[in-house]
Amino acid sequence: MPSLTLAELETHFPFLQNADALIRQQAQAQTSRMELPAETHICWEGDTCQHLALVVNGTVRVYKIGETGREITLYRLERNESCVLTASCILSQRPFPALAITETQVQAILIPAPVLRQWVAQFDGWRSYIFDLMAHRLATVITTVEEVAFGRLDARLARFLVEAGTVSSTLHLTHQEIASELGTAREVVSRILKDFEKEGLLGLARGQIELLNRNGLHHKAESV
Repeated sequence: MPSLTLAELETHFPFLQNADALIRQQAQAQTSRMELPAETHICWEGDTCQHLALVVNGTVRVYKIGETGREITLYRLERNESCVLTASCILSQRPFPALAITETQVQAILIPAPVLRQWVAQFDGWRSYIFDLMAHRLATVITTVEEVAFGRLDARLARFLVEAGTVSSTLHLTHQEIASELGTAREVVSRILKDFEKEGLLGLARGQIELLNRNGLHHKAESV
């Protein structure tokens, strides 16, 4: 695919606008484009990370699978976001500890792992970019861990439904998909959803949830 222009790189890495000419030249010379269809596994647990990707368009889901087969979403990558686990693995040269899959068609910018290590060692701009990435994503992951460990599942489920229903009151989600998001069993999600249905908060159909009472769900989400 055609190489990236400096203008494109500056759009996605704003700190390059004020960087030295050498840094800008190396960024243009060493980065490349990638396109992947939806439902493509980018990384498997135990993989060696060969590149750091910055998402230009699309969505990538990063998740873990437990010994029981249950899944939990750690975070998602969207436009102008990179994966903190990938960056950590590249810098520490350790295997990837989770899984990553494209949820939509994805366009991304790739930086080879050896090049990234060199840039982080030599250039303040790249070092700050990686540290900011780690700080932001670490906070997200800690919040997820706190919710799983200490949060009431009915409140977490209500919060998930409210956030998922910001665009439409009709959610096309299976109980298993929700369980994978929340790190629990499908049967538990189904039971709580049926309780919500009995309370008039939502309506259930195959592969579909209709939000009927947003205020009630907000109240559930805020309960402790």
